[in-house]
Order: sequence, then C-alpha cells, then structure tokens
Amino acid sequence: MGKKKVTTYDVAFKKKAVDLYFNVGMGYKTVAKELGVDHSIVRRWVKHFEAEGIKGLEEKRGKAKGPGIGRPRTRREDPQEKIKRLEAEVEMLKKLLKM
Repeated sequence: MGKKKVTTYDVAFKKKAVDLYFNVGMGYKTVAKELGVDHSIVRRWVKHFEAEGIKGLEEKRGKAKGPGIGRPRTRREDPQEKIKRLEAEVEMLKKLLKM
C-alpha cells in the first residue's frame, strides 16, 4: 500500500478559497470544485481564517509551539559526576531496602 502524498497549499491559494467563500458567497463544495480540492479542506481553511485571520492560513506543520520552542538541548554529563550520582542513587536504594 503506497503512502498518500500530502499537498501543501500556499497562503495565497488558501486566501483565494476563503475570499470565494466569503466575498462571492460560494459554498464549500462549489469553492472546492472550482479550485480542485476537497470541500473539507476549504471548510478547515475558512474555520482557521475566522479564528486567526490570515495567520490561520499559514503552514503550521513542523513548527514548535510555546516558549520553549523545540526539544530542550541536553549537554553531556561528565563521567565523574555521573558515577557520583549513580553511587548516591545506589546508596539511597540500599537504605530503602534495609527499612
């Protein structure tokens, strides 16, 4: 079974679809047929445009959200510090087992 090809549309194309819906008064299915896309995509673009304006039509895939954008960077732990940490952990576990 083959993978579906994901088509990415630019903001201008999405804006054209939204304009046809709002300004011309076409329905989702009519706009979709006119532009050669599925009506559910047009509905999604209109919904996003209503909620966020033109920013809602921008591509969001692959962009991290929030203040800590992306995965936090980790620095390698010094081997000596790691040994000390693990030894302390072992001692704590030994104490717990003796209880």
